[in-house]
Amino acid sequence: MISISLSLRSKPSSPPLVRWWLVACAALAMLQSVGNAIAQSPTPVVMNAEMAESWAKLVLKGVDTEFPNKLSLVYLSKDQIKAPREHFPAFYGCYDWHSSVHGHWVLVRLLKDDPGMVSAPQIREVLSRHLSDENLSQEAAFFARDEQKTFERMYGWAWLFRLVIELDGWDDADAKRWRNNLRPLEEVLARRVKDYLPKLTFPIRTGQHTDTGFALGQILDYARAMEMPALQALVIDRANEYFATDLDYPVHYEPSGHDFFSSCWNEADLMRRVLSQQAFEDWLAKFVPRLATQLTDGTIAPVAVSDVTDPKIVHLAGLNLNRAWCLRSVASALRDDHPLKRVLVENAESHLAAGLAYINSGHYEGDHWLATFGLYAIAGVGVVDGGQ
Repeated sequence: MISISLSLRSKPSSPPLVRWWLVACAALAMLQSVGNAIAQSPTPVVMNAEMAESWAKLVLKGVDTEFPNKLSLVYLSKDQIKAPREHFPAFYGCYDWHSSVHGHWVLVRLLKDDPGMVSAPQIREVLSRHLSDENLSQEAAFFARDEQKTFERMYGWAWLFRLVIELDGWDDADAKRWRNNLRPLEEVLARRVKDYLPKLTFPIRTGQHTDTGFALGQILDYARAMEMPALQALVIDRANEYFATDLDYPVHYEPSGHDFFSSCWNEADLMRRVLSQQAFEDWLAKFVPRLATQLTDGTIAPVAVSDVTDPKIVHLAGLNLNRAWCLRSVASALRDDHPLKRVLVENAESHLAAGLAYINSGHYEGDHWLATFGLYAIAGVGVVDGGQ
């Protein structure tokens, strides 16, 4: 695995201009290190036992860490104000609800891939304690309230569906129990999606949670995996309505200062699930018509994180990983002799290396969620596990 370390600390007493200069130099050094590492080691990064154990420990700590916590709830009275664990007895840790959900997905995925891993007994204990029938029934009741219909829409919902996909069909006694316990919450959120999408007149294009392209890709994988043709048809219809005629996306405007998503590449990752190979290639040529140049001239390149202790700025580490999985998935949807296939994969690998360097930094601002994006990117989720 490529290993890159980056220190951006300077003395508090340093003048602002000096601190800026130090950050700029550190960022440039990181990007040069990534480029050198990729040139020396073109072999794709793969999960190994050491990495799996490291990430498992990171997530195991996070899912039982109730504070700090960021709640974004609508309260109708002061009597409804409660601590996170009182609202969400299953998904109260990892700083916020969605991070807890996809943290649980990481644990399930790692355990499923290697049931004999060293942390397996602890993972099973934590999952059994969190994903109990009582806990998840309480969470389902919370989400069913009218005043909470926008809570975690649709990012958190999408990750809940990804967790369900991971558990569904796994021939494991514990997994079958956890999966069944999730059904009440799953059903509430599926209804929410069906109610919401026909009302969403325009897609949301953003580098953060509410990006429509990302959520629709996850929900489409869920609909296919669960054999739900009505939901599948709804998602495909909305995807075509929102994105099928998009032209000349201004990819050079990405990222903004605290993106963890590329809305451009989330959209492409969705449309390769929706369109046939030829139709997708034709769509991509119109969507990013200067892609061959932009993949090599620095327009679409890994970005550095100037402060891993800032909960918004560290989002950029996730952007590298999000781009990595999207660029890989887009490449996988192209014919073998497509002229962009190789350069897409090479660009994806450079983004992956840059993003992985920030996982397990020792700072909770990124450590509460980045392993999820790392695992998603390495495992090829959505390509190997789902999608067209």
